[in-house]
Amino acid sequence: MTRVRFAPSPTGLLHIGNARLALINWLCATKTGGTYILRLDDTDLERSKPEFAEAIAEDLAWLGITPGETYRQSDRLALYDAARDRLIESGHLYACYETPDELDRRRKRALALGRPPIYDRAALDLTDDQRATFEAEGRRPHWRFKLKGDPVTFIDQVRGSQTVNTSSMSDPVLIREDGTYLYTFTSVVDDIDLAITHIIRGEDHISNSGVQIEIFEALGAEAPAFGHVNLLTDAEGKGLSKRLGSLSLSELRSDGYEPLAVAIIASLTGTSLNPEPYPDLDAVAGAFSLDAISHGPARYDPSELQHLNARILHEYPFEAIKERLAEFGVTDPDIWEALKHNLTRLSELTEWLPLVHGPVSPQIDADDREFINQARNLLPQEPWDGETWKAWTDRLKLETGRKGKSLFLPLRLALTGRPDGPELKSLLPLIGRKASLDRLA
Repeated sequence: MTRVRFAPSPTGLLHIGNARLALINWLCATKTGGTYILRLDDTDLERSKPEFAEAIAEDLAWLGITPGETYRQSDRLALYDAARDRLIESGHLYACYETPDELDRRRKRALALGRPPIYDRAALDLTDDQRATFEAEGRRPHWRFKLKGDPVTFIDQVRGSQTVNTSSMSDPVLIREDGTYLYTFTSVVDDIDLAITHIIRGEDHISNSGVQIEIFEALGAEAPAFGHVNLLTDAEGKGLSKRLGSLSLSELRSDGYEPLAVAIIASLTGTSLNPEPYPDLDAVAGAFSLDAISHGPARYDPSELQHLNARILHEYPFEAIKERLAEFGVTDPDIWEALKHNLTRLSELTEWLPLVHGPVSPQIDADDREFINQARNLLPQEPWDGETWKAWTDRLKLETGRKGKSLFLPLRLALTGRPDGPELKSLLPLIGRKASLDRLA
């Protein structure tokens, strides 16, 4: 069974780029009937905050994602300790005592000599006496994983065959001097323990995969399948993470965007699937596949989100949204049908509702005063329906000779106070005859 994971660090708010990875994992799990795991990578005790963990859960729920299982790395330290001991015993982890300044000098010297600035494994040549001397000086080791240095080849579920040459890399530090673990290590240990079958993440992690595959093997496990997806960028191709404030899910939510619109744009941008107004996330999952993800950048366009948000609103039947409409005082399905096609976001209802209930400030040009008086005198008696507007304007056309814009615009300005808005065919019965007479007067 497919088991995927979304592994954010609770050190900040999720933004639409994070949502892309969360959603693509969810779509893959849903399509295959698999399990979606939320794993909070919270071993950075200084930056990880409970309020961010709560915000992540809230944002995922808003998008429509309910994890099948949830874990916190801070609860799993014993598991990492055991894996650490195994790697030390097998010789895959070795202690290093260089200070950051010493390592920086070595890098600069290597660059000056035209050599790759990779770690020279000097720590492997330390004697017991040298290690004891460092310990006596108060130095504490950081621990590096000894890479094989062979090309690591794997089949990427998005990008096909990939090869990472670890011989051009420094042996990665997996444990800091203070004994805390780095993501590269804890992620592998968790993926083994949680039986993850597919690691679906951003393309910026491709080189990490070569390292992590070696760690999987060192721990006696087979690496999951990898799929590296293109990341969302802005229209110029710049990373979105530099402007998180305006792109956080919490802000998009407060701005009134529909979660389904955000989910579709986040997951389908940069794929061969058009961001259409799917009825729900299950329908998106049915259409989605990793094969649909392009190899080029996924450019996020805010105007595309606005357009899709409007299309989704326009397709909502009253019953699907009536509880939310009640918050605006809308309980009549006819009001929703009349106004919804003018909305980009649901909150804009407050702008359009006065056209029905008032107050409205009619705009009547002096040159149109006589025409408006005629229109008022010819206003049909109630009851009114969807044909009343046509019957009224047909009579006015016959009586006044006006047609087109000169006929319709003065009526709209008098009845609504603005030159744009919903079709008056639908709006007029909602305004009613008494209010229409008042506005025309």
